[in-house]
Amino acid sequence: MSTVLVTGASGFVGSHAVPALLAAGHRVVALVRTPTAGEAVLGRLPPSERSALETRRGDVTRPETLAPAMAGVDAVLHLVAIPRDYRGGADLRLVNTEGTRAVIGAMLEAGVTRLVHMGALGVEDDPKLHYASSKAKAEALVRGSGLDATILKPSLQFGPGDGFFNTIADLVRVSPGVVPVPGRGDSRFQPIHSGDVAKVVVASLGDASTIGQTFELGGPRYWTYREITAEVLRALGKRRAILPMPVPLIRLVAGASELVRFPFPVATDQLRQLRLDNIGPLDEIPTRFGFEPRPMEGALGYLRQKRRDQQVGG
Repeated sequence: MSTVLVTGASGFVGSHAVPALLAAGHRVVALVRTPTAGEAVLGRLPPSERSALETRRGDVTRPETLAPAMAGVDAVLHLVAIPRDYRGGADLRLVNTEGTRAVIGAMLEAGVTRLVHMGALGVEDDPKLHYASSKAKAEALVRGSGLDATILKPSLQFGPGDGFFNTIADLVRVSPGVVPVPGRGDSRFQPIHSGDVAKVVVASLGDASTIGQTFELGGPRYWTYREITAEVLRALGKRRAILPMPVPLIRLVAGASELVRFPFPVATDQLRQLRLDNIGPLDEIPTRFGFEPRPMEGALGYLRQKRRDQQVGG
């Protein structure tokens, strides 16, 4: 049993990782920005498990708040990240990159050496790709930190409360008979259930041989954007034509929406990101962690219930 500080405990990934850590016998300290976020983390747990969870206030964009949160902690699971912003990448750099730098600094100051960092599959340090660059830089900081770190790089995660698949579902709900996909819809992904990512988190914390390693995590098959859209349609029981749309046209609409901060389903930065496949080895999890990740086919039924928004990073 160890005490694990989880940043981003109130977000989507945290909603699956925190219960998995508790079930494995760990004590969890949930780092949250607000009392409401702390109540949300506790509210997801059965009463019998709440005594093993403590909430502490902190914000990765305010490094001075992190040192008190490290008291009595054995390890850190760093989940805080945002997928998009409206300031040309400034918020992505602040949260994803500098937030990671702040966590590393607080760990070093407190003498906490064990870190499991949630990276992302298919990212590279290209200044034209704001999200990808912010995440790639964060991973580089972790590798150079001198900490006993494990980096996990999942593809798209599906499960109750997710963002990507719920966004497509929302688009299906409002679409007048057609669902647009960017370009030919042939960008490739390797969706993985968030519960399987949580299992890998627990296994990594318990296995010292994962220290210094990076693992690319994905499900048992590759999916194109068009195939994912068709699977969402099946899950919702909807009939829609899937319509390829020129990326420049979608970028124009997305860009106009960003200027007025209107929530459009895809950001211009995310459209640029589609040129990179989001896939890894198909056998990474079975070979290294000893279990078969669950397939996405038939597993999106939760989309029939509209998602309640979850804070990312709490």
